[in-house]
Amino acid sequence: MSDRTLYTADWVLPISSAPIRDGAVLVEAGRIAFVGAASAVTVTPGAIRTVPLGNAALMPGLVNAHSHLELTLLRGFLEGLDFRDWLGALTTIRRDLMSEGVLLDASRAGIREALRNGITCLADTTDSGAPLTAMREYGVRGVAYLEVFGPDPAQCDGAIAQLTARVLAARAYDTALVRVGVSPHAPYTVSRDLFAATAALSRREALPMAVHVAESPAEMRFVRDGAGPFADRLRARDIAVAAQAESPIALLEATGVLAAQPLLIHVIQADDRDMARIAEAGASIVHCPISNAKLGHGVAPLDRMLAHGIRTGLGTDSVASNDRMDLLGEARQATLFHSLRTGMPDALNAHDALTLATRGGAEALGLATRVGTLEIGKDADLAAFPLDHDDAQPLFDPAVALVHALAGKVEATLVTVAGRELVVRGELTLRDETLPLRVGAWRERLQQWRRASTTR
Repeated sequence: MSDRTLYTADWVLPISSAPIRDGAVLVEAGRIAFVGAASAVTVTPGAIRTVPLGNAALMPGLVNAHSHLELTLLRGFLEGLDFRDWLGALTTIRRDLMSEGVLLDASRAGIREALRNGITCLADTTDSGAPLTAMREYGVRGVAYLEVFGPDPAQCDGAIAQLTARVLAARAYDTALVRVGVSPHAPYTVSRDLFAATAALSRREALPMAVHVAESPAEMRFVRDGAGPFADRLRARDIAVAAQAESPIALLEATGVLAAQPLLIHVIQADDRDMARIAEAGASIVHCPISNAKLGHGVAPLDRMLAHGIRTGLGTDSVASNDRMDLLGEARQATLFHSLRTGMPDALNAHDALTLATRGGAEALGLATRVGTLEIGKDADLAAFPLDHDDAQPLFDPAVALVHALAGKVEATLVTVAGRELVVRGELTLRDETLPLRVGAWRERLQQWRRASTTR
């Protein structure tokens, strides 16, 4: 078979340039060799494999800039809890029930869902490291940020030693597509000392870093005032708590975390001074509109992020707090919340939203020279979505159709990563016939745990 494949579609959306009607993308040895009108391609019979996608939009693979793959099997289980109780239940289930096998199956299930939704790259935050294995199995692109916890300064030396050992062991298996990073979890679970130590490790070993930050009003109270539910919980464990900084972002600046140019997750509770800090440091942000809303944390100031020129992508967060890994759905929600914040319809239009879901995420992860747009020389990470759904008719603009009419209604018909086809005609090429049975067994185990918990 030729290592040259020509994909044609009614619409090609390069993201870096205007949509192309009756377009084509030529892939050679895993990279993009041509993007343009199909009529401009001269095909030598037998020299190029041609894949006609028909009435579809062919575009860069979507970049999910924040996920928790290992939590996929908790979808729908933690409903109706406030954030503190949600975190507590999650921590208990992870500790008591989720074996390495369950975490790996959860990660596999999450990647399968991601691929069905056209996601080719994931920035995953993980305690177990199972997503690294699953990413390599399925051939997707990604970064797995290994989490570290330790709100008590006395835990710092032990925590950073363990993290360093885990990272160095995992790094031995880095590939051209998948690499390891670090994640000091959040201001209410990581001491100042541990933040500083993790930032130093990130810089010393050139490791990408991600931090959950400025997510909730409770976190703001914890950092600014040394008060609120997070403070109460730590004091109950005899861990001293005091006011630390004027904001969570200011705390990251003071501890050297911002200087390591991390990926900042959520960033809801942040003002223009915080945005200036982020922009000056060259850090990036991942906006998770649906998870932010579902947990009641608020609407992130995306308008201020973009106004400050901060590299910003979109993320789904975990399906434990979202229920879906649908980045087109996140793009739609981002446009709606943006209009609400600014009071202007289409302040973030569908084309802008698709840019956040592709190039924006790639820029936030430092991968924009390789993926995020359809340009000659870039890796061939592609996704195609059908446009022939009745609910998208009449079709005037493929970007508007994808974001506002088809999000949540259609799945990708083609997905490639570095030219390797992972979804063909809507079906994953890597099959796992027994995964649904294993997921069903896990569901029964969770139900038993819930019944036992309610009787105690």
